[in-house]
Amino acid sequence: MKAIIVGGGIGGLTTALMLRARGMACELFEQADTIRELGVGINTLPHAIRELAGLGLLQKLDDVAIRTDVLYYLNRHGQEVWRDVRGIDAGHDVPQFSIHRGRLQSVIHRAVEERLGKEAIHTGHRLGAFTQDDGGVTAHFFDRHGSHIKTVRGDILIGADGIHSRVRETLFPDEGPPCWNGLMLWRGARDWPMFLTGRSMIVAGGLNAKVVVYPIAEGSSPSNRLTNWAVLVKVGDSNSTPPRREDWSRPGRREELMPHVARFSVPHVDVAGLISATPEFYEYPTCDRDPLPYWSTGRVTLLGDAAHPMYPVGSNGASQAVLDARCLADLLARSEHPRQALMAYEQKRLPMTAEIVRSNRRGGPEGVIDAVEQLAPDGFTDIEKVLSFAQREAIVRGYATKAGFAAVPGLAAVRG
Repeated sequence: MKAIIVGGGIGGLTTALMLRARGMACELFEQADTIRELGVGINTLPHAIRELAGLGLLQKLDDVAIRTDVLYYLNRHGQEVWRDVRGIDAGHDVPQFSIHRGRLQSVIHRAVEERLGKEAIHTGHRLGAFTQDDGGVTAHFFDRHGSHIKTVRGDILIGADGIHSRVRETLFPDEGPPCWNGLMLWRGARDWPMFLTGRSMIVAGGLNAKVVVYPIAEGSSPSNRLTNWAVLVKVGDSNSTPPRREDWSRPGRREELMPHVARFSVPHVDVAGLISATPEFYEYPTCDRDPLPYWSTGRVTLLGDAAHPMYPVGSNGASQAVLDARCLADLLARSEHPRQALMAYEQKRLPMTAEIVRSNRRGGPEGVIDAVEQLAPDGFTDIEKVLSFAQREAIVRGYATKAGFAAVPGLAAVRG
């Protein structure tokens, strides 16, 4: 068994490790010239960390991440709507990590190089086309100038090449661009004084306007943390045409962002000061795609954002890619034929991830803030009179169950 993996992100790299752990060969092809530590902060949930721990990566991740302890949901006035303990504190056997995306990717990347050899990773290789027959898949790769540089043969091809997936485009040529809901996301990170426990995460505001703040690494002193921030604001109509692909990760403009920041009051951290002190930050349209009717065609399948790109709520994008990798590797290891494995993988993972995509469009677990803000837009004096504890718990717990990371009963909900 040999797999061709297209895409050197978290999903593709984790798939390579999962296949290697089960005795299967693979080669990974990334279109960028190098696999670099890009991006800012993300959260990786315990169900995904458990899989990475099974690959022997827990300590290396712990060395570069923060163990998230409590997640606070606030309205835009800074009033607490819900509070969740997370990771180990919620009864899981592994942490939830707040981590720089690039550092997470780097830990997995180094493990791939150590276990598979550097020769298994090919950078600067853009997938041009692929064909399949009864015996396998043939993929043709090109450099950035359009010159053919490599043809490779394998038993299967896995498209882990992101929301702009070339593999997905080949399987679904009439799909069109990603779906944009009119929300723009600004993100950055800055060394900043610790707030709350130094391991806490804050989400303030509903789906149409929110700010998110959490530490992702140790800082310049014991009292500081490298602190990630994100501001998400609706600036266009739902189902708008997304910005050009070239504008997906461009430097943000402070004069556009700061009027939005002024809408929020967060009592635990000086959000405006944090953002003003961040020398550079980036903006992204928050796009996803409609769930597909299927992922697999013959010996070709999709994984991660190529299969189920989702809005960045609920801390689930990278985590679901890791779960995809584990599921696919397990099924390939025990199936008689690779096509049988790909179909079983699709049947298991597609319905669950499709539901998460749809739930994220409604706000995911953060929908509890929307529910409260809709009922009490100017704030409240007693949250129980706005939305009861049981009603708020149902929103948050329902999402956790769908996404597969529900905590130990009785530990996760904390009354303020």
